[in-house]
Amino acid sequence: MPVETIILISVIAVLAFSLLLMLLTRYKKCPSDKIMVIYGRVGQNKDGTARSAKCIHGGAAFIWPVIQSYEFLDLTPISISVDLQNALSRQNIRIDVPSRFTVGISTEPGVMQNAAERLLGLDLNEIQELSRDIIFGQLRLIIATMDIEEINTDRDKFLEQVSRNVETELKKIGLRLINVNVTDISDESGYIIALGKEAAAKAINDAKKSVAEKERDGSIGESQANMTERIEVSKANSQAIKGENDSKIEIAMSNANLREKEAEAQRIATTAEKIQAARALEEAYAAEQSAEQARSAREKATLEADVIVSTEIAKRKMELEAEAEAEQIRRRAQGDADAIYAKMLAQAKGIEEILTRQAAGFEKVVTAAGGNAEDAMKLMIADKLEELMRVQVDAIKNIKIDKVTVWDGGEKGDGKNATASFLAGLMKSIPPMNEVFAMAGMQLPEILGKANEPQAPQAMDAPQKEV
Repeated sequence: MPVETIILISVIAVLAFSLLLMLLTRYKKCPSDKIMVIYGRVGQNKDGTARSAKCIHGGAAFIWPVIQSYEFLDLTPISISVDLQNALSRQNIRIDVPSRFTVGISTEPGVMQNAAERLLGLDLNEIQELSRDIIFGQLRLIIATMDIEEINTDRDKFLEQVSRNVETELKKIGLRLINVNVTDISDESGYIIALGKEAAAKAINDAKKSVAEKERDGSIGESQANMTERIEVSKANSQAIKGENDSKIEIAMSNANLREKEAEAQRIATTAEKIQAARALEEAYAAEQSAEQARSAREKATLEADVIVSTEIAKRKMELEAEAEAEQIRRRAQGDADAIYAKMLAQAKGIEEILTRQAAGFEKVVTAAGGNAEDAMKLMIADKLEELMRVQVDAIKNIKIDKVTVWDGGEKGDGKNATASFLAGLMKSIPPMNEVFAMAGMQLPEILGKANEPQAPQAMDAPQKEV
């Protein structure tokens, strides 16, 4: 046989052996205490969607290389300690329920699929924490629907509800409830202890009552033979009744204490609810206040933006109006200047015309006076004399004199007394006509009179006299 053929056969044999070895190594067996989860390309569901995983318990399967992989879920039971505290019962009494739950991964087909989807890759502590949270919530829910008497006396009913509710929730993550063990139930108000004392007192009373009844029956039977024994039996009955009364007193005191504890628990629960409600209202008011502040800030920013924009528009409008008004003022000023110039020119022409005509009139007056200017002035003054006299009279017409004091010295040398001299001096205090003309730089014509010579003043020694 040629060497090449031998080599080829050897290579084929090695490849076949390697392939067989690989196939053998990819065939995986699942132990009885585990679930083998195959994931990857594992087929489709009935509705045509791709399956997330394939679970095998107690068998074997071939794991295709590249497209498939596998992991194991441990079926070892998990013990979880659940120390529930301050759970609120239906009577608003908080109780403590220490318990221990034993759970494990379920092997039911549907639940096992949930475990493959939700627990694969989690370690033991993570599974315990997840289960504890679910158990805590269900325990609180169950306790809130039961009275303390039901929880304490009908323990089977309580455990049945716990098993049913907890297992339903655990199945959603792939677990099953194996065992529930509730050690002891207590409450912070001592209500359960009071119930125990009440039951014990009732049992003692029932026992005493039964003994008393038996003794009474025996005494009645023996009383026919022995009177002394009857008396002793009567005394025993009396003692039994006394014991019953004492037991009833203790029961009454226990009931009173129970009602007191119930009232205190009710008060504490009501106070806690009101405090929580007040806190909720406070947080709601704070949130509303924050929202109102944010809305106010937004509205303020919007208002400022509107004001700024409107201000800029108004400013530009005022600038344009000012420019237009300035142009109008300039044009109006130019027009006013032209009008004033025309007005002044017209006034100057009018004054020139008046003066020209007055000069012509004066020339005619002088001509009428025979060419003598002084005579012409006399004619003009004679024409205005009446008006000049009225001006002098008007000057003193409105003078008001309430009281005048005159030193009257009798008749003087000129034939006038002091009062007459006073009145004459008062009239002289008005500027004479010649002084008015002198202040104007003119001389009064002689036709109107001449000024008198000044005379020396005379002393006034006469006594004062009121007028």
